[in-house]
Amino acid sequence: MSSEATRVVVTGFGAFSPLGADAPTTWQGMLDGRSGIGVLDGEEFADLPVRIAGRAAVEPTEVLERVQARKLDRSAQFAMIAAREAWQSAGTPDSEPERRGVVMATGIGGLTTLLAQYDNLREKGPRRVSPLTVPMLMPNGPAGAIGIELGARAGVHVPVSACASGAEAIASGFEMIRSGRADVVVAGGTEAAIHPLPLAAFANMMALSRRNDEPTRASRPFDKARDGFVLSEGSAALALESLESAQRRGATVYAEVLGHGMSNDAHHIAQPQPEGRGIRDALTSALTRTGIDPKDVRHINAHATSTPLGDDAEALAIRSVLGDDAADRLVVTAPKSLFGHLLGAAGAIESMATVLALHHRVVPPTINLDDPDDDVQLDVATEPRELPAGRIVAFNNAFGFGGANVVVAFASYEDQQGAG
Repeated sequence: MSSEATRVVVTGFGAFSPLGADAPTTWQGMLDGRSGIGVLDGEEFADLPVRIAGRAAVEPTEVLERVQARKLDRSAQFAMIAAREAWQSAGTPDSEPERRGVVMATGIGGLTTLLAQYDNLREKGPRRVSPLTVPMLMPNGPAGAIGIELGARAGVHVPVSACASGAEAIASGFEMIRSGRADVVVAGGTEAAIHPLPLAAFANMMALSRRNDEPTRASRPFDKARDGFVLSEGSAALALESLESAQRRGATVYAEVLGHGMSNDAHHIAQPQPEGRGIRDALTSALTRTGIDPKDVRHINAHATSTPLGDDAEALAIRSVLGDDAADRLVVTAPKSLFGHLLGAAGAIESMATVLALHHRVVPPTINLDDPDDDVQLDVATEPRELPAGRIVAFNNAFGFGGANVVVAFASYEDQQGAG
C-alpha cells in the first residue's frame, strides 16, 4: 500500500460479555484467567445434552432504559451497550454525521425475538404478536439502532459470515475509512443465541463440549481432550478513525489497523478444510495486502474454538504461512477458553483483545491447556506474557461456517509527535 494511503487507528472500544459489562472488566477478566462459563438454570435446558454456556455477566436490561430495552432484541441490547461505550471511550468524536459509519455484524440476528413471538402466535393468536417483531428480528436491527443514535449517515452495514462476522465488520469499517467514505466508524459484532433450539442443534452437530459437570474447564483450545466449543453471548465494538481525525482532536490511539486478508475454504458448510488451505489463503492475503514482514508478527489471537478439526487446521496454517522462524517467535492466545464462543461477536471481542494486548504489551492467558495437541507446534501462552517493545504486529483470526476466513492485522502505535 502506498505511503499516501489513509491510516486507520483504534481510538475506543466497548464490550458486554460473560466476563463483564464493559471493556475494562472484560479485559481484566482475561488477564486474570477467569472463566465466564457456567451451568444454565431453567427447566427449558434440563433435558438438553449440553447445559452449559457463557451468559452475559450482567443482564442488559439493568443497563439500558426500560422503554428502549423493550424495543430491542437481546442481541441489539448488547450491541447498543458496547457501541455506546466504544463511542464514549473514543471521546465522542466530533465528526460530521455524513462522515460517521456503523458496521455491526451478527451471525444469527434476532433469534430470541423470532422464537418468542412464534410462541405468542401459537399460544395466544396473531393479535398478540408484537408490532415491533420485524425490526427486532432483522439482522440489521442492532446496526440500525446504533446508526440512528450516532447519526451515522456515511453508511450502516451488517456483515453476516457466521463466526467470522465480527472480524469482517472490523475489516469493513477499515475499508470505509481507507476509501474516504467516513472519518469514524463504530465496528463490531453481537450475538444472543443461548436458547434451547440452537443449543440442541449445535449439540446434535457434535459441535459443543458436553462437560456439563465442569463448565469452567469445558472450553479447551489446542488441548488433546477438547471436545467442542461452548456457546456464549455478548457484543464488542471498536471505534475506528482516520489517523488525521484522531490527531486533530488529540485522541488516544490504542493501535493501528494495517489491513486484512479474507478467503473461503469452498470445502464444507460446517467443517474446516483439514489442511487449513483457506486459512493459509487468508493469512497470506493479510501479509501481501499490507506488506507485513512475517518476522514482525509477534502475536496471534487465534480463532481456536476447541474443536478437534478446527484447532489443528489453524495451527498448521499459521506455521505454514509465517515459516518456522517467525512462528517460533509468536505468542498465541485462545480467549475462547475463557469466555466461550460468541459466534458473530467473536471476531469483534477478540479484535478488542488483540488491540489491548498491543497497547499494554501483554498477552492474556489460555486456560485449560493441560495437554497440548502434538500437531499444535505453537507457543500458546498459559499465563500472561509480555510482548516486546517497538513496533510489532498482531493478527486476529476469525473463521466461520460456510468456509469464511478473516484475518485482521493490527500494529502497535507510537506517535512520533507524541500525540497518541
